[in-house]
Amino acid sequence: MTQVVSPLVVDDVAEPKPRQKRIALVASKGTLDQAYPPLILASTAASLGWEAGIYFTFYGLDILHKERFEKLKVSSLANPSGPIQLPNILGAVPGATAAATKVMRKWMSDSRMPTVPEFLEMTRDLGVQFFACATTMGVMGVEEKDLIEGSDIAGAAAFLDYAAEADVTLFV
Repeated sequence: MTQVVSPLVVDDVAEPKPRQKRIALVASKGTLDQAYPPLILASTAASLGWEAGIYFTFYGLDILHKERFEKLKVSSLANPSGPIQLPNILGAVPGATAAATKVMRKWMSDSRMPTVPEFLEMTRDLGVQFFACATTMGVMGVEEKDLIEGSDIAGAAAFLDYAAEADVTLFV
C-alpha cells in the first residue's frame, strides 16, 4: 500500500528577518562643535532602527567624562567655519575661545538642540553603545569611574570587530 505524504506548504515557512543595519562611529575630538556630529548621527540611526555605536578615543573621551562633558569648548583657533570668524592669530587672544563657545551654546539653545549631557542621555536611552578606548584611557589616566553611566571600555581590536559588521563606518 502506498501512503501519500502531504506536500510542504511554503506559506508556513517563516521568511528570514533582514539583518539590522549598523553604524560605527569614531569620535576623537573633545570640543563642543565636535561632540554633536557623532551624537546626531548615532541617535538618528537608532531612531531608524539601526544598531549604533560610538568609539570615543583620545580627546573624544572628554565627551564621556563626567567632569568634562559639561565644559566642552569651541576653539576659534584654526576653526575657519567656527561661530566667530577670526584670523588664526586673533584666535589665540584671551577670551576668544570663551566667546566662540558662548555663541555656539546660544545657537544650539536657540535651535532647541539638547545640551551635550542631555544628548548623551537621550542617545544612550535609544540604545546607542558608547565605547571608551581602553588604550587612550590608560594614556590619559582616565578611569572607569570617570565615565558616564552606560559607557563600555573597549580596545581597538574589539571596536574593529564591531565596525567590521557595520553597514556604515565614519570617523567624525
